[in-house]
Amino acid sequence: MEFYFSPLFSGSSGNSLFVKAGGVNVLIDAGGTGAQMESALRAVDVDLNELDAILITHEHSDHIKGAGILSRRYDLPIFANHATWRAMETKLGNVEDRNRKEFNQSFFLKDLLVEPYSVPHDAADPVCFSLSHNGIKLSSVTDLGHYTKRLLTKLENSNVVLLESNHDVEMLKHGSYPMYLKRRILGTRGHLSNDMAAKAAYDLVTLGVRGIMLSHLSEHNNTHSLAYRTVESYLKKKGVKTGKHVALSVLKKECDAFMYRIGGDNG
Repeated sequence: MEFYFSPLFSGSSGNSLFVKAGGVNVLIDAGGTGAQMESALRAVDVDLNELDAILITHEHSDHIKGAGILSRRYDLPIFANHATWRAMETKLGNVEDRNRKEFNQSFFLKDLLVEPYSVPHDAADPVCFSLSHNGIKLSSVTDLGHYTKRLLTKLENSNVVLLESNHDVEMLKHGSYPMYLKRRILGTRGHLSNDMAAKAAYDLVTLGVRGIMLSHLSEHNNTHSLAYRTVESYLKKKGVKTGKHVALSVLKKECDAFMYRIGGDNG
């Protein structure tokens, strides 16, 4: 069975990833407004009445803004861990009891394996996800202040990893953000810098990852070209050639209306 995915939104104003595999259509996060989510999904020819679930990484608004609306309009179950549910339930509005789903370990949605992994971020109990079906694995790991080898090992042999590359440290330090926000972003429970993403990217390549999409870029403290150059340069120093050893790209804030196929030609 084929494995498709489409990044819908990526960045501090909204995040969402659509995945179609294992007989299910699922969203990782729904951080656009209801109207934005509907428009983005229709742009990649997804019938919203055929959505099966929303997976939530954590309760920050740029990840849940449209989740409650979609759940009510399309009778969609929302999956999150217990602490995240407690932190976000008042923000979502009314969600039917039958659509309140909790997880505390890996689980299946039909034939799609969903594996949540804890990440260090300033939220109640944040996670990232790996989704696997028929030998194909897609991982999305954003909103983390640092990474460990143990976490990256969980992502081993992913066909594609969406990896946070949030900010350039010097741009952030000399930018207009208030000091408390700079400290938060730079902290161990904040966001990955371009430099940290570069090191993580190299480690992921050594773990068998062959596709990396840099994501969750800051609007004010990063640029697409800077994120790409930082990671590409570090990989080159380590003997890893982009385009040969790993495919590297950068996601836009509002991603192109494109559906990627893993395990075959894009379509």
